[in-house]
Amino acid sequence: MPDDAVATEIASDVLTVTPPALQVVLDARSAEDDSDALALWVEVTGASAGTYTYDIYFQPLSDAAARDEVVRNGELAVVVPAKSVARVRGARLDWSDEGEGGLVIINPNTPPASEGSTVAPPGDTTSDLARRVMALLDEQINPSIAGHGGRADLVSVDGDVVYLRLSGGCQGCGMASVTLSQGIEVALRDEIPEITQVVDVTDHAGGSNPYFQSAKK
Repeated sequence: MPDDAVATEIASDVLTVTPPALQVVLDARSAEDDSDALALWVEVTGASAGTYTYDIYFQPLSDAAARDEVVRNGELAVVVPAKSVARVRGARLDWSDEGEGGLVIINPNTPPASEGSTVAPPGDTTSDLARRVMALLDEQINPSIAGHGGRADLVSVDGDVVYLRLSGGCQGCGMASVTLSQGIEVALRDEIPEITQVVDVTDHAGGSNPYFQSAKK
């Protein structure tokens, strides 16, 4: 990354990570390839039921852009993309023992009424492209993620953009973004190169996956 495009490292006024949550994240990161180069990325993806929805995923710290902000939490660097900073300022990532336990973001900020989750535009599910996407989902992708209790379904195809909805273990999972971008999207674009983008329209706040849940103060 060029010297003039280094993300700003700041104190913990944007997002803090509690010790229990930090240990869970560090344990998960240790299982990743090249783990020392990875930061935890926390991104607001939309809103549902009066609270923000999030993606939490591992990505190289070097990918952070100049306007993103990096929060140091002990051994862990947390990257908050620029568009999400104001929405999470003052929040904390914690561990909840409720139910099976899970990571939870406690955020003092609430979304405006006009802000909602990503919605797929009206599109086509009968075109040749749509049929090939559904076949690939059924034959390769869903059998692969079924072991984790997950499933991906086609919602619509708009031009060369594919809109998917995740369910089962993938709905509400903090690593859903990684599953989508590094697994599902790669598989789809390798087999169907005319696809330019794969968009997740899942309401993750409505999921029951224990790895991540949203919460408000």
